[in-house]
Amino acid sequence: MTRPKWKSRKEKTDSSARSPITKTEDQWRRELTPEQFRILRQKGTEPAFTGRYWNTDEPGTYRCAACNTLLFTSEAKFASGCGWPSFTEPEGEASVTFATDLSHGMVRTEVLCARCDSHLGHVFDDGPAPTGKRYCINSAALRMEGED
Repeated sequence: MTRPKWKSRKEKTDSSARSPITKTEDQWRRELTPEQFRILRQKGTEPAFTGRYWNTDEPGTYRCAACNTLLFTSEAKFASGCGWPSFTEPEGEASVTFATDLSHGMVRTEVLCARCDSHLGHVFDDGPAPTGKRYCINSAALRMEGED
């Protein structure tokens, strides 16, 4: 499976994305809520239409709930109707990494936080222009900051 290719809207670099974070699963378990741990560290998913941000349209930035790395902005968010927050692209190329996910009898591209290797969701090739991508991300994997 080929990795998604895209160009970033902005060339902003989030300094927190530069230094990797490695913790034991016990450390993560102590720092995250049970739902966050299940999704971020055990590659779970929240039920559709239940997450905090699936229907949010306020301006702001979305950071990794585990390590605070800047991942997405509201400028890239769109209403996909899938029940999870959807974005056309990450904030920067260094924000996320990808892995092939063969679970549940499907071949999908998993989206991971580049800094802490936490599971965020998946990316699909059925999004709107200009990227044609739909980054389908679990709300529990995100922490939104409003713009002032």
